[in-house]
Parts: sequence; structure tokens; C-alpha cells
Amino acid sequence: MVTTRLDPIDRKILSELQADGRMTNVELAKRVGISAPPCLRRVRSLEEAGYIRGYHAEVNSRELGFEVQVFAMVGLESQAEAELSAFEEKCRSWPLVRECHMLNGEVDFILKCVSPDLSTFQCFLTGDLLTTPNVASVKTSLVIRGAKDEPGVPFDVLEERLAREA
Repeated sequence: MVTTRLDPIDRKILSELQADGRMTNVELAKRVGISAPPCLRRVRSLEEAGYIRGYHAEVNSRELGFEVQVFAMVGLESQAEAELSAFEEKCRSWPLVRECHMLNGEVDFILKCVSPDLSTFQCFLTGDLLTTPNVASVKTSLVIRGAKDEPGVPFDVLEERLAREA
């Protein structure tokens, strides 16, 4: 299990930074119960090890004029690795596609897209997505409203599991 390399302080650092990535190192150190210099060393070590991939602001897409959110379920004609990789690369080039996940089951990929309006999304759908080589089918679902959008992982569940295993 990957988490065996992380001690409780490392996990607490990750949990605190996931909740508030803008806090100062001094505040973080206070919250996890260690002094600032070793806290900063631990954060840098967690970054270098890949546990922390970055720090981001959570922007309000609707306030910025992106009123439309759509999930697109994409089926490909071929699931050969080269074709899958080519589609993933294409998705990375489309600004409206914010997330791309390969799935197991009836569809090959699900894309989370944002757009300022339906006509912009329609242009993307008909001009880009549907004309992409190897795309066999696309089904879209317009988001009416979001009920939950939690980034990261539930550290309380991780801690409970680790406590049971101890």
C-alpha cells in the first residue's frame, strides 16, 4: 500500500493543504503540531514524491461566464492503445474539455466540458469532437446543477482504514 511510506504527520499535512492550499507554512506547522522548518521540508518532500501535484485556485466557472457544463460519453471504433492515446492527446488540446477519463463498460471515455453557451458547445461537438478520427459515437448530458464537487481524497476514510489495519 502506497500510504505506508507516509506517516501520520505527512497525511495530516496533505489533508490540511487539500482543504486550504493557501495557508502559510507557519500556520500549517501549527495545525500539524511541528515547527515550521521541518514542516517545509516535509512539504517539499511530498511535492518531489508526487503526492502534491500543484496548488490551484477554485474559480467559479459560472461567474466567469461559462454557463454550460456537459458530460460527453464517447465511444471509439478501435480501442487499440495507439488509438486510445491519440484520442487522449486530442482531448488535451481542446480548451472546453476540462477532464477526460477512460472508462470500462459501454463507453470508452467521459469528458467533462464547460462552455460559455450552448451554441459554443454545439460548435465544439459538431466541428471538433464528432469529426475526430476513430470517434464512433457521442452521447451528451447537460448538467442542470451540481450537488457536490469535492476535490482530492477523503482523508478521514484513509485514517479509519489505517487504524483498522494497525
